[in-house]
Amino acid sequence: MGNSCPLLIHNANVFAPRALGVQSLLLGGGQILWMGPKSDLPELPVALRATGETLDLQGARLIPGLVDGHVHVTGGGGEAGFSTRVPPVPLSRFTTAGVTSVVGLLGTDDVARGPRELLATVYALREEGLNAWGYAGGYHLPPATLTGNVRGDLVLIEALIGIGEVAISDHRSSQPTTDELLRLASDAHVAGLMTGKAGILHLHLGDGARGLEFVRQALATSEIPPRVFNPTHVNRRRALFDEALALARVGCTIDVTAFPVSEGEDAWSAATAVERYLASGAPMERITVSSDAGGCLPCFDAEGRVASMDVGSAGALLAALRELLVRGMPLEQALPAFTSNPARLLRLAGKGGIAVGADADLVALDATGGAQTVIIRGTVHVRDGAVVRRGTFET
Repeated sequence: MGNSCPLLIHNANVFAPRALGVQSLLLGGGQILWMGPKSDLPELPVALRATGETLDLQGARLIPGLVDGHVHVTGGGGEAGFSTRVPPVPLSRFTTAGVTSVVGLLGTDDVARGPRELLATVYALREEGLNAWGYAGGYHLPPATLTGNVRGDLVLIEALIGIGEVAISDHRSSQPTTDELLRLASDAHVAGLMTGKAGILHLHLGDGARGLEFVRQALATSEIPPRVFNPTHVNRRRALFDEALALARVGCTIDVTAFPVSEGEDAWSAATAVERYLASGAPMERITVSSDAGGCLPCFDAEGRVASMDVGSAGALLAALRELLVRGMPLEQALPAFTSNPARLLRLAGKGGIAVGADADLVALDATGGAQTVIIRGTVHVRDGAVVRRGTFET
């Protein structure tokens, strides 16, 4: 829900993602009602002046709220026993990282955790003020559903916008056949046509040698549009990233994961992947970056057992954006992969940009590129780096 009280912002250096210079903005009803030079601000009604609040950003960079299209909102993990199940991600982990919109999904454990818990967690985050949606199904086939089939889930449940994350080229997957995956892609596409939702098949890519072979086969042997296939973790192997680049050129949107990458590892960091993608000349709008927040990041030994594990962090998105800026990439060039591109792919109207009529999801960056002030649908969640709105069970 948007804030019913108006909020007037002055001295914001706006990147929409395009650089617009210093602007003032009037927020109300969860949206951006007006934007322009302070000198052009219209006379406000007495009632608005009496109930509203003014925020002076003193020239800070104002960007759209980050859109994170791959989040384990219920927590992921479980590959090394029940004690390794990751707890759900609390509200302020997102907001302090500048994330204002998330898409939740199920990972390896889609047995102890299922679609009911996922949907309930999405609704809980919405009640706490975050923009949240989810994917139907999960890692394995046949997919766990609420209505009996994934197409029904997408058509009848508003919060579910695609199918995923379905695992391929991974020893943890259900080893689906091409025909099975094509049927899922068809369900996603048709449900998207019926509802106006994203209707994508979000594909987890493992380290397997088959890589993106399935997607290439699907495009060659079916009529399903390339935009339906949305592979993620494509930077986990350098050769896999090259495969993904080729798919982006024919219409797929590829998703880079902002996970930690060690020196010498056969992987690209999110920042390096974005740099390489943009330098390749592939379409700028067909790359996104997600965090895998709440997900387990395991390393397996030769016997297939977990040797070590880390946990994905929502803060990885802003860290990757900061790294790109440190390397000299202009902010307006770096921003789309974190904002407007995922919003376009996921068909999230009003998200990913700063314009009159857009949702008032805004992040003011401090001098280091951290989240100084975070606003979601006109409500301030973080002010001057301090959390002012917490989740129900956060201390």
